[in-house]
Amino acid sequence: MLQVGKRAPAFNLASDSGIKVSLASLRGNRVVLYFYPKDDTPGCTQESCDFRDNLSRIESQDAVVFGVSKDSVSSHQKFKEKFSLPFPLLSDPAYAMLEKYGVWKEKKLYGRSYMGIERTTVIIDEYGKVAQIFSKVKVKGHVESVIEALQEM
Repeated sequence: MLQVGKRAPAFNLASDSGIKVSLASLRGNRVVLYFYPKDDTPGCTQESCDFRDNLSRIESQDAVVFGVSKDSVSSHQKFKEKFSLPFPLLSDPAYAMLEKYGVWKEKKLYGRSYMGIERTTVIIDEYGKVAQIFSKVKVKGHVESVIEALQEM
């Protein structure tokens, strides 16, 4: 189970550019991973655009941003291009990282149960340890909370 202060689970996923991104390659950087359910849906688009619009504020805290979902690389490419997202989107179609980070969960909608991504953001410090976990994220105002957490680190 993901815990603040513990080492973040390793990952190695394809980004929208097709280049693999690993946690090891990000060492020395603060990393903001936002896990979202699906490309080009209203809440996910708003969240991604909020990160886009505040990217300079996040980068001023020596942090990098990655969006993560189970969508394919080609879906990520279309989503990124459509909304001019300036940060990488990572594809996890096998749910390996999603399960390691505890965001692949049973969800319910209109009485129906299904597996899906629980909107979550994880901040990893420059040493590879989990610094903050935002679970069951509500999109409105979320990026501001992430920036505040980075400022307090």
